[in-house]
Amino acid sequence: MKYYFSQELTEKAGKIARELEMQHIVLERIACVKSTGSKSKRTIARIHTLGKVMQLGMQEKPFYTIEFISENFDKQGIEEQEKTIIHELMHIPAGFKGGFRQHKPFVTGKKVEEMWEKLKQNKNSP
Repeated sequence: MKYYFSQELTEKAGKIARELEMQHIVLERIACVKSTGSKSKRTIARIHTLGKVMQLGMQEKPFYTIEFISENFDKQGIEEQEKTIIHELMHIPAGFKGGFRQHKPFVTGKKVEEMWEKLKQNKNSP
């Protein structure tokens, strides 16, 4: 697998987080990368964090990286890509301390759709 930093996706994720008022997300402490060479057929993206032990050892604050698997993410249309970004951002808990929110009850298809509808409305409002 190869990984590439994506300024474009990092900016897009930040824009979506701002538009959806995800104020708990420290935008300077998230980044997006694209990966190539995955054999995965189902995984589109995944979120990684700097674990607590590493944070302490490095004397760093929490940091989240969203990995987009190019073979699968790039096949999606714009709307589905936005939903994927929303899905991954929703895994970041309110405390922004380096942990994750699990799928149920926090990150579900229904909740992603609701957030995407809100994003769409924000785009259409003057």
